[in-house]
Amino acid sequence: MSGNVTIDKVLVSILQRRLKSITEEMSIAMTRTTRSPILCEAKDFVTGLYDARGNMLEQTENLPILAFSLAPVCKYIIEYYGDDIHPGDVIFHNDVFSMGNQNNDVAVYKPIFFDGELVAWAACKGHQADIGGAVQGGYNPQATEVWQEALRIPPIKVYEKGRRRKDVWDLIFANIRLDIVEEDMRAEIGSCVVGERGMLKILERYGREVFEAHKEHLFDATESMMRQEIRTIPDGVYRGESKAYYDGQNPGSEYTIRVAITVEDGRIRFDYTGTDPQTPGFVNGTFTSSASATILTFLQMVNPDMPHNQGMIRPIEITIPEGTILNAAYPAATTYGNHLCPNNADAIMRALGPVIPDRVTAEWNELLCSLTTGKDPRKEGAPFVDIGFMGMKGGSGGIYGCDGYDHIGMIDASGGVLDQDYEMFEQQTPHRLIRHEYWCDSAGAGRWRGGLGVVTEFEIGGEAVKLVTFGDGDVEPARGAQGGKEGTLNVIRLRYPDGRWYTCTTKDMVADVPAGTLYYQEAGGGGGWGDPRERPAEKVLADVRNGVVSLERARGDYGVVIDPETWTVDEAATAELRS
Repeated sequence: MSGNVTIDKVLVSILQRRLKSITEEMSIAMTRTTRSPILCEAKDFVTGLYDARGNMLEQTENLPILAFSLAPVCKYIIEYYGDDIHPGDVIFHNDVFSMGNQNNDVAVYKPIFFDGELVAWAACKGHQADIGGAVQGGYNPQATEVWQEALRIPPIKVYEKGRRRKDVWDLIFANIRLDIVEEDMRAEIGSCVVGERGMLKILERYGREVFEAHKEHLFDATESMMRQEIRTIPDGVYRGESKAYYDGQNPGSEYTIRVAITVEDGRIRFDYTGTDPQTPGFVNGTFTSSASATILTFLQMVNPDMPHNQGMIRPIEITIPEGTILNAAYPAATTYGNHLCPNNADAIMRALGPVIPDRVTAEWNELLCSLTTGKDPRKEGAPFVDIGFMGMKGGSGGIYGCDGYDHIGMIDASGGVLDQDYEMFEQQTPHRLIRHEYWCDSAGAGRWRGGLGVVTEFEIGGEAVKLVTFGDGDVEPARGAQGGKEGTLNVIRLRYPDGRWYTCTTKDMVADVPAGTLYYQEAGGGGGWGDPRERPAEKVLADVRNGVVSLERARGDYGVVIDPETWTVDEAATAELRS
């Protein structure tokens, strides 16, 4: 019993799956109605449902680091407006100093009313192609304060009681360069309407009292599942460190992330006390982006079938002191914050890897990404913005029992970010794709090898083209685990029409890139897990046949000798080498 309601465990399961299906419907609506390739192709967005207090009901995590940033903002909005929330309201938000995670990640929140009472929220957050600031596209490696990065949008109603506030709407979009952003934000609103309709159908069918009672039971059951998962980790305090490289202002600069993970009686605490102070540049995180990174990294080590709702995060405590690189104080520049997730994840995996080795992957490829902006002469000089999703996606780390995923992307995306379609890439930008393929020998060797990285080449077209790079994946490759070998480093290079080569730094802004310049990028592979010489020879042979491991690396890393004439394993030579 819950109050006057008898709990039906079958109905609990039905409601959990129905909530999930609604957020998936919201996601489909976004995919079908947005126009920017960042959203409709790469799916750099999330959708979610939250209860009247802002607690997570369910979400569809196309990009997990965004997904776990929606609930904190929802709670902030509820506190911000108090009783001034009404049917028909639509609220925009991106402000990193009121629980946002990144300036370009702009969210829409729509309150859901039933029988005159606030019962839930539908929310959607997507990475917008532009958000004002000094640099088109939003990534400004030279920024030292938030106003050089973006238009700040604290909670603001763009619809009030069902009527659009034209003055507010025009104020926002007058400060954004690209018309496509306005259209994509309309699509976000539409996605929330889909969520609202789905929630109202549940409430109309079962009633408010039944829904609330079963929701609380779902939260409690999920919390119990998470506590059981945490109890499989031995109680204790485990420490890990990792580095972030180059703040965009001081070449050679390094910053240390330190985490102490305390496991005790079904609870887990992540304490980042001792992490280095924030940087003077844009390589800083917000509390929300860093806490989201912590959650999504830990979720890779527990039951993947666990529902994602408020109960899941109840046993998790996160402490990140303000003024550190993971929780920069106002008015710091923070656009890079989402991309500190790989560094944060490395610290967590280094802490827990020795304790639960079979559940912790080797490290993933470190990020190095680029963004191009300019004017497209084929479209009367219309501006374009493109994030190079094809090139930035290296491999994940191997894990006990499974090779790493090839070309999966950043750990903060956890495979959610998709590639651009090749033809759409050439339609949406004036560039011409030359090559995009797996990179042979990029994966760290192991009993279970890392995921493969990729090589990408395209010819830059257009006018007034600017290239921005961000990441730090040219310094430290993905580490192997349990005897596995490391992956490979990243690089972005430009070959100008006169034949001159330029190697980009990891926080670069290259202006006036001429048409005809060749863009060349290598995205590294993930680390391997376990001794490479324990990998079955037939799997090594298959990798060589498929062109993802060379004959030389098969022999040198795996101790497998392959006859290049017959494409068979030389059993005797292999046995001798492996001994």
